[in-house]
Amino acid sequence: MMKKNIGRIVLSLIAVVFLCAGVIQGDLHTTWLKAIRICLECIGIG
Repeated sequence: MMKKNIGRIVLSLIAVVFLCAGVIQGDLHTTWLKAIRICLECIGIG
């Protein structure tokens, strides 16, 4: 049980680090547009 929680915490921290790295590099706009496009295609609007 404890290993599961530690694994989740580590993966969450890694995800936050990668998100911050993307924002620092200026890729926030591109990522946001791709996410919107995927969501719109998923629900059938785009």
